Amino acid sequence: MEGQENQQKSAMNVMGGLKSTHDGMGQTTRKQFRRSHQKEISVDDFSREIRHGSRLHLAKAITLLESTVAEDKRTGQRLLQELLPHTGNSIRIGITGVPGAGKSTFIEAFGKHLCEMGYKVAVLAIDPSSSLSGGSILGDKTRMEDLVRHENAFIRPSPSAGTLGGVHKKTRETMLLCEAAGYDVILIETVGVGQSETIVRGMVDFFMLLVLTGAGDELQGMKKGIMELADLLVVHKADGDNAKMSKKTAAEYEQILHFLQPATPGWTTKAMPVSSIEYIGIHEVWQIISKFKETLVTSGVFEDRRQSQTKDWFHTMITDRLMDNFYELPDTKSQVKLLEHEILRGDMTVSQAVENLFPTTPKT
Repeated sequence: MEGQENQQKSAMNVMGGLKSTHDGMGQTTRKQFRRSHQKEISVDDFSREIRHGSRLHLAKAITLLESTVAEDKRTGQRLLQELLPHTGNSIRIGITGVPGAGKSTFIEAFGKHLCEMGYKVAVLAIDPSSSLSGGSILGDKTRMEDLVRHENAFIRPSPSAGTLGGVHKKTRETMLLCEAAGYDVILIETVGVGQSETIVRGMVDFFMLLVLTGAGDELQGMKKGIMELADLLVVHKADGDNAKMSKKTAAEYEQILHFLQPATPGWTTKAMPVSSIEYIGIHEVWQIISKFKETLVTSGVFEDRRQSQTKDWFHTMITDRLMDNFYELPDTKSQVKLLEHEILRGDMTVSQAVENLFPTTPKT
């Protein structure tokens, strides 16, 4: 007995395993890995802590919104409703660019500059999701080591979770929570592929496109639609031997921008060289954004754009809910599967299959 007691006090002691039903083992009455809901989350307490700037409570609140658990989602929505009057006081900035343009490097340099000026900066980095785990695979939080340690910064990497355009469905709501927590500047980094640019454009005030040098050939391949979304075009990595070429590239983009429709009424899109390594042009970017907001607030375009974005968000959520409700109907999944087989065999057209799913009710 004494030997057993000494062994239990040792760090080398290995406790006996528990029987479980995993892998066909025996039944156990002990429930493992079950989430405890015994302690109710106080919405009032969470709201107060978030408004006082608690990053811990802000992160937990975002997790509630992103959760697929019904109880968590309801709590998150109650919390968001409570905080709604404290939102809308930030400048929302979308940042996109092709992979390799240095979006994370720019955001860290730009974010640090703003933090040191006294602003509170929230970075919502939308990462591509792993097809296996569903989690983020780029890990922007690990690539912004200096910014993540700043007391005025909050970084939240969120997996795109398969969402079309690479933007998490809850990005808009996360943005509102950050505003309620007192963040003055919200930076949303996109995956930089496909339709992410259009979707992010629809939720931010100011949209920035990062490009690289070598404009002669790149202007031929640059999508006109993407350039028309931008309020500022940043020719990034304008340092070292690349500095001279970056200025030339920015001038070439300036010329072509004159022939494109402005992304924002009453604002002329500019192009400028920027180096995040040497901090060239970082402060000038903020000056342009500040001038942008001042101009649009005066003209009324700023508020009109936000109201239009909120209306579009509302209709998008209606579409999402209708899709969710449709697939939750009894036998829908099996019916869809059968119709898929008939389409692939060539026995039915896609239009016919859709008509079978949504039969027209005769008018009386």
